Amino acid sequence: MKKVAVIGSGFAGLSAASVLAKEGFSVTVFEKNSSAGGRARSFSQDDFLFDMGPSWYWMPDVFEKYFGLFDKKPRDFYDLVLLDPSYRVYYGKNDKLDIPAGMQQLGAMFDQLEPGSSKQLSVFLKESKYKYDIGMKELVYKPSLSISEFIDVRIMKAALKMDVFTSLSKYIRKHFKNKRLIQLLEFPVLFLGATAENTPALYSLMNYADMALGTWYPKGGMNKVVSGMVSLAESLGVAFRFNSPAQSISLNGKKATGVFVNGYLESFDYIIAGADYHHVEQTLLPQSHRKYSESYWQKRDMAPSSLIFYLGINKKIKGLLHHTLFFDQDFGVHSNEIYKNPQWPTAPQFYISNPSKTDASVAPENCENIFILIPVAPDLKDTEATRQKYFNMVLDRLEYILDEPIRPNIVFNRSYAHNDFKQDYNAFKGNAYGLANTLRQTAILKPSIINKKIPNLFYTGQLTVPGPGVPPAIISGELVAKELIKRSNQ
Repeated sequence: MKKVAVIGSGFAGLSAASVLAKEGFSVTVFEKNSSAGGRARSFSQDDFLFDMGPSWYWMPDVFEKYFGLFDKKPRDFYDLVLLDPSYRVYYGKNDKLDIPAGMQQLGAMFDQLEPGSSKQLSVFLKESKYKYDIGMKELVYKPSLSISEFIDVRIMKAALKMDVFTSLSKYIRKHFKNKRLIQLLEFPVLFLGATAENTPALYSLMNYADMALGTWYPKGGMNKVVSGMVSLAESLGVAFRFNSPAQSISLNGKKATGVFVNGYLESFDYIIAGADYHHVEQTLLPQSHRKYSESYWQKRDMAPSSLIFYLGINKKIKGLLHHTLFFDQDFGVHSNEIYKNPQWPTAPQFYISNPSKTDASVAPENCENIFILIPVAPDLKDTEATRQKYFNMVLDRLEYILDEPIRPNIVFNRSYAHNDFKQDYNAFKGNAYGLANTLRQTAILKPSIINKKIPNLFYTGQLTVPGPGVPPAIISGELVAKELIKRSNQ
């Protein structure tokens, strides 16, 4: 039985581990933290249960497909709830928009804001569905090791309809004129790593995922998905070693022979690095065996980092849904301060997840569990004074817009930003989401899942294909596992 070490227990690492174990490999997962999940870990305090990272459950078909590999379904591990409204957007005080889950109601909302636009919405989502079907069912499941993977007549014909060389901003404005509808349709790509002006219109597939496939919630929180994946992995024989950070990768010539963990060398036939790609290359490997130089990494375009506040509130808050977006400030200015002129934002947009609106188990009775996220540029100086400044800024706007006091009712407050991402995940530049999904960082132009200098070392996760996000991370793990299996049989 061939032995595989998986470094990191995020979604990609968990995905790879189970696919390999199913095929008869002996798999050990090494995790530097005390629990699985990577950025999707959770923590509890005074009966408040907080998801630390991902909070949107989009693309349910990806989860179905993954668990289907093992003749399982998501419902075998967690219960899903469809959120309706999907989310709320505030444009200012007494000025909000609830996004319905049903297509008929969504069309009516579009017509109300821009008469006749529901017909354009149908056309827009039909085109977005085509991109989603090709992108999520064909392109993202390719390991992107060679351009030849994409030299397929059917795929090449499809690519002509994918609007790869048109910006999302221009594409959306071809269909809609209303400023709020445009902003609503541009929002899903905020975390992809570029402004809508610099994001290929291919990514309108995110709008199809948002509006047509719906926004879901796993009861108990997103970490329930992690728990389900861990349970599946353990049932297949995967071993987990927590509080076990990889210190270096042992080499013999061009072959990786094992991983140093807690001062001891453990031998393996293959290694999959699900930890931060940059950290693995620049810290765990000698310079002679690195695929990419430090200058290469410094030239990469990164998706945002985040400043997060986890709040326990000892009362119920009116005015929030499970997901609430605050677009009461200039969207363009904030985007520029993330991507074009990186700096702490002047007046940021922000997002709130309030899962206790849906799930009583995540907060004490008559209390609220609040997660506030501000997307910010990576590689910024992160100080307590800066965090406090933005906490006050956001709370001022929140209390004004909701027209109720919140500060006096805060019984728990924890912040999380760049320094924490570096400390907990060795995150390159303190990033939260990985590499930006720009045209020059797509498919074969992303860091490779293979290190040709070390043929039995593989990479998975948000800094390689297919890209950032929970569904892509799950796909990334499956991709790398299948590539490893294929090469082990050669």
